[in-house]
Amino acid sequence: MTDQENNNNISSNPFAALFGSLADAKQFAAIQKEQLKQQSDELPATPDDSDNSVSESLDEFDYSVAEISRSFRSQQEICEQLNINHMIQRIFLITLDNSDPSLKSGNGIPSRCVYLEEMAVDLEDQDWLDMNNVEQAVFARLLLQDPGNHLINMTSSTTLNLSADRDAGERHIFCYLYSCFQRAKEEITKVPENLLPFAVQCRNLTVSNTRTVLLTPEIYVDQNIHEQLVDLMLEAIQGAHFEDVTEFLEEVIEALILDEEVRTFPEVMIPVFDILLSRIKDLELCQILFYAYLDILLYFTRQKDMAKVFVEYIQPKDPSNGQMYQKTLLGVILNVSCLLKTPGVVENHGYFLNPSRSSPQEIKVQEANIHQFMAQFHEKIYQMLKNLLQLSPETKHCILSWLGNCLHANAGRTKIWANQMPEIFFQMYASDAFFLNLGAALLKLCQPFCKPRSSRLLTFNPTYCALKELNDEERKIKNVHMRGLDKETCLIPAVQEPKFPQNYNLVTENLVLTEYTLYLGFHRLHDQMVKINQNLHRLQVAWRDAQQSSSPAADNLREQFERLMTIYLSTKTAMTEPQMLQNCLNLQVSMAVLLVQLAIGNEGSQPIELTFPLPDGYSSLAYVPEFFADNLGDFLIFLRRFADDILETSADSLEHVLHFITIFTGSIERMKNPHLRAKLAEVLEAVMPHLDQTPNPLVSSVFHRKRVFCNFPYAPQLAEALIKVFVDIEFTGDPHQFEQKFNYRRPMYPILRYMWGTDTYRESIKDLADYASKNLEAMNPPLFLRFLNLLMNDAIFLLDEAIQYLSKIKIQQIEKDRGEWDSLTPEARREKEAGLQMFGQLARFHNIMSNETIGTLAFLTSEIKSLFVHPFLAERIISMLNYFLQHLVGPKMGALKVKDFSEFDFKPQQLVSDICTIYLNLGDEENFCATVPKDGRSYSPTLFAQTVRVLKKINKPGNMIVAFSNLAERIKSLADLQQQEEETYADACDEFLDPIMSTLMSDPVVLPSSRVTVDRSTIARHLLSDQTDPFNRSPLTMDQIRPNTELKEKIQRWLAERKQQQKEQLE
Repeated sequence: MTDQENNNNISSNPFAALFGSLADAKQFAAIQKEQLKQQSDELPATPDDSDNSVSESLDEFDYSVAEISRSFRSQQEICEQLNINHMIQRIFLITLDNSDPSLKSGNGIPSRCVYLEEMAVDLEDQDWLDMNNVEQAVFARLLLQDPGNHLINMTSSTTLNLSADRDAGERHIFCYLYSCFQRAKEEITKVPENLLPFAVQCRNLTVSNTRTVLLTPEIYVDQNIHEQLVDLMLEAIQGAHFEDVTEFLEEVIEALILDEEVRTFPEVMIPVFDILLSRIKDLELCQILFYAYLDILLYFTRQKDMAKVFVEYIQPKDPSNGQMYQKTLLGVILNVSCLLKTPGVVENHGYFLNPSRSSPQEIKVQEANIHQFMAQFHEKIYQMLKNLLQLSPETKHCILSWLGNCLHANAGRTKIWANQMPEIFFQMYASDAFFLNLGAALLKLCQPFCKPRSSRLLTFNPTYCALKELNDEERKIKNVHMRGLDKETCLIPAVQEPKFPQNYNLVTENLVLTEYTLYLGFHRLHDQMVKINQNLHRLQVAWRDAQQSSSPAADNLREQFERLMTIYLSTKTAMTEPQMLQNCLNLQVSMAVLLVQLAIGNEGSQPIELTFPLPDGYSSLAYVPEFFADNLGDFLIFLRRFADDILETSADSLEHVLHFITIFTGSIERMKNPHLRAKLAEVLEAVMPHLDQTPNPLVSSVFHRKRVFCNFPYAPQLAEALIKVFVDIEFTGDPHQFEQKFNYRRPMYPILRYMWGTDTYRESIKDLADYASKNLEAMNPPLFLRFLNLLMNDAIFLLDEAIQYLSKIKIQQIEKDRGEWDSLTPEARREKEAGLQMFGQLARFHNIMSNETIGTLAFLTSEIKSLFVHPFLAERIISMLNYFLQHLVGPKMGALKVKDFSEFDFKPQQLVSDICTIYLNLGDEENFCATVPKDGRSYSPTLFAQTVRVLKKINKPGNMIVAFSNLAERIKSLADLQQQEEETYADACDEFLDPIMSTLMSDPVVLPSSRVTVDRSTIARHLLSDQTDPFNRSPLTMDQIRPNTELKEKIQRWLAERKQQQKEQLE
């Protein structure tokens, strides 16, 4: 540009009027340009390199000063005001200057701004922005309903700039103010020092205006301020600039807290939580958007003021209604799961639909995908709770109160009726998903002290569970937020009021909250899983039968099966997230350690070594609710059923579980509930190595699990504890004890079999048998003697029942095959089918159990003989064996020939083999062989001949067949001799006969209470099962009976006389 052109531009510029001459104006421009050059050399370059000085404008021949008041008295003020105007325009993208953009260079000003026309008119001659009018200008901008209609070009550039249009015309005022805040922050880093206070003032202005917007949102037409806040945070999380938004929010929150005259801070922020609640409740576990909202809430739980509002916001309207907690914001989050939202309704369920059309691999992939989301989900819930616990005493008290009240209001979930009335259940209580997710988060909170050797673990104080009602202030002081635990049944009854500490630590509270949550959630879902599993099996059998018979019901059964399989897979997936299971195993192993330490009287923080016999001092167990032990057992049983790999990879921690089982299974003093003690036998079966385990070279923990069990240092005590609980559950005091005991004993048989195959355990069992042999007439019958008596009782009952059911099934199958059911009404036929199915289930159960009992007798008699051949037991076991042989190898066998033995687990070949094994094991004992023919009900030489024939038919080893044949001959010879003796003693008087068995007494004794004389072996057998006098029910033990010496001598004289008479007759 030539000097002439430059002079012309300056002279025509109204700015020149402020100078004495044109030369002064040119000089001012040159000075300003030089100062700017020096500043630019000293400061780092910026991407847009925008200039904040008037000299640049002059240099570029844009000397328009229409925006600068002519009233300024100095050149410096004019320059500064121009820079302030440009800065305000850059920050707020607003202007009062709508002059021709071609007169402006574009340097230092934005390309597009919102023209505030009304304000410009009001100010008349002033077309620039300054610190006196900027607040008014921003407010005017915020009131514009459609700022995009007020955009003007600030530069002569004709290039389309959508980004500039979008930024300047931003309609959402919250987002606009945030953007202004960000632009102000940028200006603070770039402007000269003299403009810095003004840039900071603009930044503060964005915060104060945001505060005003939130305090009085109603004055801004068509603006949902709180929606915009949430959307801004959502966009920031997804766009990775969340820290910038939270910095802005922190300042806004601080401003709101300082000014609560118009509205309190909670009143301002509650609409934000309302929006989050409405949006989250419709989201699914595997939606990415769900986790963005969780991140927003995570920030709120970290921010002390927002966290206070959050914990107040989630309080339910009716704290006593358990279902109301699910409707709170935290409850809505906890309710998100792959479980069915409406129980039984699989329509619109997003997981595992039409499972029969999916390959196992596809199902596995879907399960793994869900588990990934679950792990992320549980981590975020955990972080929220952790934030609230650590942020302040106030938020800690509030969230713990929420948890405690929630658990108390949902305590009814464990009631029996709750499972039987689902319609009422789901109106009263929070969902299974709610408690499963809450349990997973609480488990994470417990992990720091869930280590067997943790000193923090032993700071748990069980008296927490004995506290009665406290007011809110007392709960805050004592750190006690659970309610109603004093009504829970504890491991043993309390004999005195405990000594309560002034307050409880977080370890105690966390453990109690977590255990009770698992009890309400995981425990109940496990029960459902078992029932679903059983129903699936029944449906599968019915579906298969319907297909084979071409029944029209087949399609309906298939649909039912599909629906139930969807429920099963969804439930199983929800319960088997690997990290949750590992955390739960850590907790339960730690709980085993804790309960063992309490059981041996440890009240310190360092563990005590376990020794036997156990020391006294276990009163603390009186304050430990039973659900602590129940959860432990329930979880380990669940792992065995549905996630056994977790047990396999955690074998080293199982020794602590064995300690727990050994102490509590065998000690009624430490665990009064016989049902709970019996359940521990099932727990033992769950953690022991599989009997049918196929070694997997890739899983070395199979070996470790076996090593832990076989090298357990307290094997003798564990074996004794198992046998003791086997005996104890005979008399639980429960009206259903007879039926229950068989279910409780079911897992004990495989454990005994495994123990018998391990040297240390087998020797321990044999020691118990030896002790029993030496103390047969002790005041209290020895443990092992009582065990064998009950074992035989079970065998007799179970196999006899199985035979009866099989006979009924045989008859019904014949009726059905003959077409006798075809003429029945549909309802009558359904009843017949249902009856046949019921008989089948009962037959299967009794067959399984009788197989186990006879099998147990078979291996026990291989090395324990003296007890079995003693008169106390010999007659009973012989009559039992003969009775079963009669049904299994004799003519009665035909009544048991149902269509499919395997359907009912009927194994006649195995039963015959086991019975013959017992005979051979005991056949070396003369007394035993001599007792066999005395069984007048079932024994006959023909029976044993039939047995030999069956042994050959089922291809038993030749040596076994020969040995049994020899035994049969030997017993036949003894039978012939006894036949002769019985004929001799046939006319014995009633005085010599046992009043119970009607047999000749060999050792008569007098019962002290009833004064009745019976044979010693008869009363001894009776007292094994019932320690009362059979004639008047008075208490009775073996040491109280007295021998009837006089009668015994009379019997012996009479026998001698009869023998002499017989001898004389023969001569």
